Amino acid sequence: MFRLDIPSIMTDMLILWPRVLQIMISIHCWLLFFILVGCAQCSFDNHQHNGTHHHEYCVLGAGPSGLQMGYFLAKAKRDYIILERNSGPGSFYNKFPRHRKLISINKIYTGKHNREFNMRHDWNSLLSDKPDLLFKKVSTDFFPSADALPLYLSMYVKELGLKVRYGVDIGRIRAVPSATGDTYVLTDQHASDYRCSVLLVATGLWVPQKVEFMGSDLVEEYESISTNPDDYKDQAVLILGKGNSAFETAQSISTRASRVHMLSSSPVRLAWQTHYVGDLRAVNNELLDTYQLKSLDGIAEVKLNKIAITQLIDQGVTSGEMKKRKLYLAVNKYIQGQKQKNSSSVTGEELPGYYVDNFAMRKPYDRVIGCLGFRFNFSIFDSSARPPKSDNAKGRLPGLTPWYEGKNTPGLFVLGTASHSRDYRQSAGGFIHGFRYTARVVHRVLEQRYHNNKWKSTTLKTSQLQSWILKRISESSGMYQMFEMLVDVILLRGSHCEYVEEFPVQALPQFSTVSGHEVSHHGMIILLFQYGKNKNVDFLGKDRAQTEWTEAWLSNFLHPVLYYFDTLPTEADMKMRPSRWPLPRPKAIHHMIEDFLAEWDSPKSHIQPLRRFLEHCMDTDLRTFYADSCFRLALTHRKPPLFCQQGYMKQQGVTRNNQLWQQVHGTVMEHTNRDAHNSGADPAFSSYLAHAGAAVSSGLKLNL
Repeated sequence: MFRLDIPSIMTDMLILWPRVLQIMISIHCWLLFFILVGCAQCSFDNHQHNGTHHHEYCVLGAGPSGLQMGYFLAKAKRDYIILERNSGPGSFYNKFPRHRKLISINKIYTGKHNREFNMRHDWNSLLSDKPDLLFKKVSTDFFPSADALPLYLSMYVKELGLKVRYGVDIGRIRAVPSATGDTYVLTDQHASDYRCSVLLVATGLWVPQKVEFMGSDLVEEYESISTNPDDYKDQAVLILGKGNSAFETAQSISTRASRVHMLSSSPVRLAWQTHYVGDLRAVNNELLDTYQLKSLDGIAEVKLNKIAITQLIDQGVTSGEMKKRKLYLAVNKYIQGQKQKNSSSVTGEELPGYYVDNFAMRKPYDRVIGCLGFRFNFSIFDSSARPPKSDNAKGRLPGLTPWYEGKNTPGLFVLGTASHSRDYRQSAGGFIHGFRYTARVVHRVLEQRYHNNKWKSTTLKTSQLQSWILKRISESSGMYQMFEMLVDVILLRGSHCEYVEEFPVQALPQFSTVSGHEVSHHGMIILLFQYGKNKNVDFLGKDRAQTEWTEAWLSNFLHPVLYYFDTLPTEADMKMRPSRWPLPRPKAIHHMIEDFLAEWDSPKSHIQPLRRFLEHCMDTDLRTFYADSCFRLALTHRKPPLFCQQGYMKQQGVTRNNQLWQQVHGTVMEHTNRDAHNSGADPAFSSYLAHAGAAVSSGLKLNL
């Protein structure tokens, strides 16, 4: 018989209880540990999606301009981040242009090895300190495929180690007041915030531009049309727009379509006539041939808000079949009760052909395609951070200050194509070969404003100025591409000068604030490139170019121009400047004669007139001399020429070579000897200054 020994069991339990309690405590500790780890992981994940990231500079967009700014910020060792909503850089070019050919030239062979000069003809590369980080590494085509650009930009990011965060889709931007000014807060799709002191918007133009009119819903859009020419076989197509995207589309389908007509409010503007790279380029203008040679294609002008795209009413056709019916171009004034119409259907009596039997576009179309370009995306900015719309470009671009800061949005700068409002239809600021330099302008503005680093300048002896100007004219790419917009500012200081490169001309009244440099009582010289102002020139006619330096002010093609001011131009001066002039009327002006080779280095036509102009502005002798000539002048004159003072008198100079002397004795020295005995100005030079609308030189005071 089994007998339960209660006292013994109780004794055993008392002995084992401490061990059981220890095990239970251990289990609870491990459970608590796992709970804490899980909470910490959740907190980390929530921080990744809902946290706040702080940076000094936020660059919105990893297109060409955003990456260009990223390079400058990285080089200056600033705290920055580039935010990109897509999975790689330059994503716009994965789709556009739709027919995959860029119109930015890629001229690899120039006959020169000067890197700065070659950038004049490389319209796709970005600036960097790596001499081989150029677009030609991914394409050798003169007009490259658009697919090459994202490839190049990816290489640019990788080789420079730029800080880019992909997959960040910013949906809202607001400005929050802080002790040091507005802070910009960018919120992404995960509700994460990015707070930055300076916001650099490089989103480009990607929102399709549309015009609302009766029947606009029947228009196919450029961003969604088929790019297969066979899909347009034997069809009549009407294209709205006459820019490069419209002509690119027309050129692609014209070999299959029965006829292609193009319609917009303004006539065709050819880039080779207007000198504006955004106008119609020759690579896209084949349809002009078929139009002018009467091969079924054509172009016409009418304001798009006065038209309608319609279908004829047919009582026997269902609504589904109506979508496949022919499309007619109608004019509002012929449509009865237009405001009351809820559809695009019209009767035959409402078509223009009913009233004008030879109406140019009376025949129906199978398709209507809209190619009206793109506009800036204003929707992501709330009222505290939204820049205003520009006065030009039909309000498609943001309004900016001359240094590319949003008007009424301090600390928010716009880069790239979207900054084109400052030089719209004037220069190249809407394209890579232009905005790579305006991005550098913005970076120099930031360095001066926030880090007290003056705008980069070079200090030169006055006797070195002419040579430096000739060097800049011969190779500078920024001034050359951003003609009439970026200028070299020469601050005269008496025996020396400060040379400030590529300053935005429209910001000259604020020069001291923006650059950190002061203008002295000696005045300043502004150097820029510009085209002639005669818009009635036949640019293929036999009299299209000037060849005599005394007629340089009549030059029609791109050429250097120097403006001399004794004081800094004011905002009032800039507003009162002559029509189409980039600057107010100066004290003196000098046009260097246009050159067929774009090389301004000819002794008689280019260099000597430049020297006489500089001598006039600075009231000193800028002739150059060999060391033995300086020795003789030092013995025979109380004050030798400036070149000798700053060279030979400081144990510098070149000894004359007899063989070289014999070769140039009949040319250069003839002019030098004549100048040495002539205290008055060259009559031709004085006449030239008068024609150019500037002060006439009254002679040179050499104080010999």
